[in-house]
Amino acid sequence: MQSVKEIIDRGAKNHPERLFLLATESGGKQCTWAELQQTSQQISTLLDNEGIKEGETVSFILDNGYWTTLLLLGVMYSNRVILALNALSGSEALAYVTDHSDAKLIFANKKYLEKFAAVFKQLPNSTHIIETDENDGLSVSLPHANINGSEPSEDDIAILMYTSGTTGKPKGVLLSNKNVIAGGRNTAVAHNIDETDIAMCVLPLFHINAQMVSVMGALYSGGQLVVAPKFSASKFWHDMAEYKCTWFSIVPTIISYLIEHDAEGVSDKKMSAIKSIVKFGRSASAALSPAKHKAFEDRFGIHIVETMGLTETAAQILSNPMPPAEFKYGSPGKAYGNEAKIINDDGSDAPINKIGELMIRGDNVMQGYYKNPEVTADTITQDGWLHTGDLAYEDEDGFFFITGRLKELIIKGGENIAPREIDDILYGHPAVLEAAAFGIDDEHYGQEVMASVALCPGMEVSCEELQDLCIEKLGKYKAPKNISIMDELPKGPSGKIQRLKLSA
Repeated sequence: MQSVKEIIDRGAKNHPERLFLLATESGGKQCTWAELQQTSQQISTLLDNEGIKEGETVSFILDNGYWTTLLLLGVMYSNRVILALNALSGSEALAYVTDHSDAKLIFANKKYLEKFAAVFKQLPNSTHIIETDENDGLSVSLPHANINGSEPSEDDIAILMYTSGTTGKPKGVLLSNKNVIAGGRNTAVAHNIDETDIAMCVLPLFHINAQMVSVMGALYSGGQLVVAPKFSASKFWHDMAEYKCTWFSIVPTIISYLIEHDAEGVSDKKMSAIKSIVKFGRSASAALSPAKHKAFEDRFGIHIVETMGLTETAAQILSNPMPPAEFKYGSPGKAYGNEAKIINDDGSDAPINKIGELMIRGDNVMQGYYKNPEVTADTITQDGWLHTGDLAYEDEDGFFFITGRLKELIIKGGENIAPREIDDILYGHPAVLEAAAFGIDDEHYGQEVMASVALCPGMEVSCEELQDLCIEKLGKYKAPKNISIMDELPKGPSGKIQRLKLSA
């Protein structure tokens, strides 16, 4: 299969009446494979009518829902590039992405049009906006389908997704049809998913995990996808039971919440029925502590598969094997569907149990960073190996263990947060002389954002005022939980602030 369009067309031909999508909102709105094909063709025709050329970028800023999912797949089907905007972004980050991406059309919920009104006012006249409700649909009628479009190739770009880096500016990851199909295939192969399986998606569809693992995993395997508006500890197990889901993909933060809520409101009889249906859950996007891993399995009796993925690799790169094969707590597992290795500082292959940088090669490795050939060349070697920036080692059984980051990226709840983004906001306050953001270990989020500042002589500012500034510019999720004021920040011989000392 060379494109998302080919998978959808083949599914519509072979099993047209099979259910593909069910959205838990609006009374459980459903879509068969034939309806998925028809709606994708209508979306393609709409984009034709809007003057959006093949290969151009279309974005949306929406919560999870029926139409969010159909737009994600329908834009790829049409041989355009889909960009899911992060609804948790601060206004500055969103403004940068909307400008840098060259998106020609944005599907936006009314509440986000109001929240980010200043950002949308800055868009060029060539960028159109179509108001869209996640479950009720578009403010314009979908036209009758015109199926005369070209067939996408495996190398045509399907997804543009922005990920934070240590430079502070988000980088646009370009994923081709081949990449996104590999993302779905690697998930299906690693977890033995087939057409009988039903996936529960509670992660946001602007995240690579939800797009590749849940959506593409279900699409590639020919199975079914259930999409919830968001994660809810009080609804999660009820939805798993009502829709008879056989697997789910979550992050360590959600695992912590589920343990804390302890299946409140769910009877032992219902939990027993859930356990008889659910084959597994998977965890990714941040390290899962062995203690939390074991606590979840002991409480709920459902096996959790720890995995690892990157935006640059269309999500999954490593996974623990499925039972009854051996798995290891504290490890994101082995390579599935791609090659993985550890290298020394000089680029040579590291021996077993030696810490070095984790490298990945395979059909899932991105095409590059949008409008950033220099960083692309630094990230992907000429023979196709991707520098992940993760420090890791491989044991004698082929399991990988992540020990840290080569760079100082903060990973909070699976979201990459560049310290530099926060530094720049703090430095924008006239009282701040020195600033450094950093991550500290957090039981729920994996890491929490913190920051320290030193003030200009004779000037004063409260920590609360600096926090409010960060929230205004970056959004509450990226803003530091605490900001400490110090006489001077620790520095190395070159004068560079040492974040690791602040973290310690």
